[in-house]
Amino acid sequence: MATDVQIAHQIDDTGVDLDAKLLLELYWQMVRARRTDERTWVLHRQGKIAFHISGIGHEGIQIGAAYAMRRGYDYAQLYYRDLAFAMAMGYTPHDFMLSIFGKAGEPTSGARQMPSHFSSRALGMLSSSSPVATQVPQAAGAALACKLRGEDRVTVVTLGEGSTSEGDFYEGLNWAGVHKLPLVCIVQNNIYAISVPVHLQMAVPNVADRAPMFGIAGAIVDGNDVLASYRVMSEAIQRAREGGGATLVEAKTYRPVPHSSDDDDRTYRTRDEVETWKQRDPILRFQAYLRERGLLDDEAIDEIEQRVRQEVDEAQAAAEAAPYPPAEDALYPLFKPLDETD
Repeated sequence: MATDVQIAHQIDDTGVDLDAKLLLELYWQMVRARRTDERTWVLHRQGKIAFHISGIGHEGIQIGAAYAMRRGYDYAQLYYRDLAFAMAMGYTPHDFMLSIFGKAGEPTSGARQMPSHFSSRALGMLSSSSPVATQVPQAAGAALACKLRGEDRVTVVTLGEGSTSEGDFYEGLNWAGVHKLPLVCIVQNNIYAISVPVHLQMAVPNVADRAPMFGIAGAIVDGNDVLASYRVMSEAIQRAREGGGATLVEAKTYRPVPHSSDDDDRTYRTRDEVETWKQRDPILRFQAYLRERGLLDDEAIDEIEQRVRQEVDEAQAAAEAAPYPPAEDALYPLFKPLDETD
């Protein structure tokens, strides 16, 4: 059952050598993503936006993975729950607010796409399709292109464990194994594919158990531990960059909120289960670790919270004040504008 998954309560910093400044930056990134996400839930409940799909609870694996990459050089093919990952890559609360309000200047699609379809050429975030798992063969294609060009770029692709029931997952990783591609596939296993528990999704105990069938490496990590996630992802990325091929990383995590703003999670899981997992919250665990190291105290926590709240407040205000794009923008760039020479 879902509550049988064992997740340690202590942060595992074995083999991780990060200075104090970077450790505090990881914490700030996690808090920044969480508060942006929480604000979006409030906006939905106020009737100001139409839809939200949340990444709360996934910040540990996402921030750890992003910081293990060469951001701005490696490629990331993200999925809809990857707000923290995208923000660690350089996406901002203002960018996200523009997307949820559908306002002009929205950077991923010009406000044409639903929110949480993260992409940015400048940041190395590749565009994803809406159908789940299609990002895996797309990412394999990007990794193959890098290999053919002789580049040492690595492509990181993410998805949920429910998406591993789709054929695209198998096709993409089979391709990665056959061609020994510089690819890291992260499955963020939060136990539920919307409402379907993981034991009804697959007959094996772990998603990573499937790695040998593709001829690639497999790893399992506590996705609620940012430092363990950073370590495992660093090892997988180094292996890929040095020509060692792909890795399937399974991050054990949990979403303490509904699947989306349209979901009622009380129909398929108990409140006791949710409360148990809240005790393993990745931000609270990392906060306790930083306190033990003498790097964080109440004053520093308050300062970070105030700084983050100001940024989120300003992002929301700017997005609400921004104009909607003109209707004719829906045609661009599908159709070439007419001019006097046409």
